[in-house]
Amino acid sequence: MKKILLLTSIVLGLTSCNLDVNTDPNYPSEVSPSLLLPSAQNFIAATVGDGMYNYAGFFSQYFDQMPEANQYNQIAEYDFTESDQIIDRSYRNLYAGALMDLNKVLQHEESTSGDKYAATILRAFCFQLLVDNMDKTPYSESLLGSSNSMPVWDNGKDVYTGILQEMDAAEEALGSSTMSSNDLLLGKNLKQWKGFANALRLRMYLRFIDANEDVAGYTAKLKTLVDAGEFFTGDIKYDVFTDETNKRNPWYATNKVELANNHVAGYAITTYLTSTSDPRISYNFVKAANSGSYAGELPGSKQVLASKKNADYSALNYYATKPVYFFTQSELQFLLAESYLRFYNDATRAKTAYEAGIDADFAARNLSNASQMYGTGGTVAWSSVTTQAAQLELIYMQKWVALCYMDHMEAWSEIRRTDCPKWSAKTASEINADPTIYTAGDLIKPMRNGLGTGVVKRMFFPLSARQLNKNTPAAVEITTPVWWDVK
Repeated sequence: MKKILLLTSIVLGLTSCNLDVNTDPNYPSEVSPSLLLPSAQNFIAATVGDGMYNYAGFFSQYFDQMPEANQYNQIAEYDFTESDQIIDRSYRNLYAGALMDLNKVLQHEESTSGDKYAATILRAFCFQLLVDNMDKTPYSESLLGSSNSMPVWDNGKDVYTGILQEMDAAEEALGSSTMSSNDLLLGKNLKQWKGFANALRLRMYLRFIDANEDVAGYTAKLKTLVDAGEFFTGDIKYDVFTDETNKRNPWYATNKVELANNHVAGYAITTYLTSTSDPRISYNFVKAANSGSYAGELPGSKQVLASKKNADYSALNYYATKPVYFFTQSELQFLLAESYLRFYNDATRAKTAYEAGIDADFAARNLSNASQMYGTGGTVAWSSVTTQAAQLELIYMQKWVALCYMDHMEAWSEIRRTDCPKWSAKTASEINADPTIYTAGDLIKPMRNGLGTGVVKRMFFPLSARQLNKNTPAAVEITTPVWWDVK
């Protein structure tokens, strides 16, 4: 265990460095096979729990740039280019860190089928993240080292298809195998690993269906999966952090320790939580010093509303030891609720899963009495709406709430897939002039918007990849949707 914790601190320290996509001179070239899997888990946690967590939090309108600071102006105002390298560190962490380590697990003679199965699930998770960010990514020719240092970039749909096939093959080869590798994520519990894999399948099947790709085939796969009910319990979370140097939650370490404060609460999430009397608001934010109430900042407004001060807005609650969530139970329940409603026409089971999703999120935040939200007279009670469209909106909105401060990358992806929360027809300037015209929870285009009236639908390809790989595709505008975003 001491070796694992030491490796954790090494990796968390390295994730702020520039890792080459082939090798890094500061990272041990030979790592014990038992440490390869936890090393990969560290790299993934440092990616989805820091770099992606940060920019996706802006795009999901959970927070905005603090008025009296400037670190993330470009992200808040959608005014960045490939040269700004917003995604580069996350890309390197996944390819040169996590995926390299997972490849070694898959190739190592001491790895059991159980080790290889867990590595395959994490590999699928990494590639799903890369596709959801950039659409295309190196896959079929990736991770070959010096034998192919310039891999082609595969289409996102092909990558999704490939990783689903990889998971199926790894499960067929699993047999009665156990794990020999150390496992900081799921404690060598292969039943939980299978549940994680099935949740990833459910997520991806919905994206194939909504992209109008073999709808009948993927609907059948989805129903077989849901009928079997073999999903994980609790949350899939990386929970190893302590309040010590190089051992803290990575986003906390970057944004509370290294950079001091740069974020304030977002307008959309704050107004929605206030309008629904949601106690989770106190987990996320603190009341604004000047007003004594919860107040969010309009997106991209800090340079326009120059008289505003930090104290005018709610600050964020920061948690040094907060886990990094790979997949939450609440998201799983909301995906099941959507599936029951859309593909089974079963509002009863959808309601049960919907309420279980809220319960799970309250539990993850150590809050009680979730039923106040959905019980009789609750502000988001299932009985408050009657049409399927309205029921789906309830599911999607509560998923957006539940992913806040938990999994921002997935929140941004689900916003793009479901178009919920919807974009307000009112501009930020109009809302600033008359807040009564705004529907609580609607997303708002930044007041100062580098994309004109557009919104971010993907990330640029990494500049570092372009500099190293001549096969990196030509730049694509960030207003262009990824393959599954067709609504």
